[in-house]
Amino acid sequence: MILPIIAYGDPVLRKKAAAIANDYPKLPELIENMWETMYNASGVGLAAPQIGKPIRLFMVDATPFADDEDLSKEEQKQLDGFKKVFINAQIQEETGKEWPFNEGCLSIPDIREDVNRKDTITITYQDEDFNIHTETYDGLVARIIQHEYDHIEGILFTDKLSSLKKRLLKSRLDKISKGKIQIDYKMRFPNLKKGR
Repeated sequence: MILPIIAYGDPVLRKKAAAIANDYPKLPELIENMWETMYNASGVGLAAPQIGKPIRLFMVDATPFADDEDLSKEEQKQLDGFKKVFINAQIQEETGKEWPFNEGCLSIPDIREDVNRKDTITITYQDEDFNIHTETYDGLVARIIQHEYDHIEGILFTDKLSSLKKRLLKSRLDKISKGKIQIDYKMRFPNLKKGR
């Protein structure tokens, strides 16, 4: 089932998400619905707060980036088929050089900006069966994970921009929160005026 994606301005996107246990109600169904929602919106990642649930759950499918001809064969191989669910994730360490990449977000449609992030992360998380993993990622895979991880920490990519950039984007962000935007997927807007 395709769920509405929560737009910028909703308080749920600012909450630090709570950990969940393996008896979380209808978790397999929720994960399936989140995959369907993400693919419907042509996303490469989706976090539970983006569908209105302040829980530590996000998913990543980096496969669309595998076709990028600017990447090395090794990077393309790493991205191809990289599809995972992360539950109760904690980033242990971020290392390496900071590098810029043009990021967007399903909750903030039509805005893309360069964001600096460190190259390499080590993350501990549980999979759908609640097995614990600690893994290290770099490059674009790390970048997508960092972006989604920020969502469960109540952080948006626009928070990482300079104060000047934030001021320049303010009116566009306000329009998004009011639903004054053309999108081709289902969204819920926090400041949509009723009866218009």
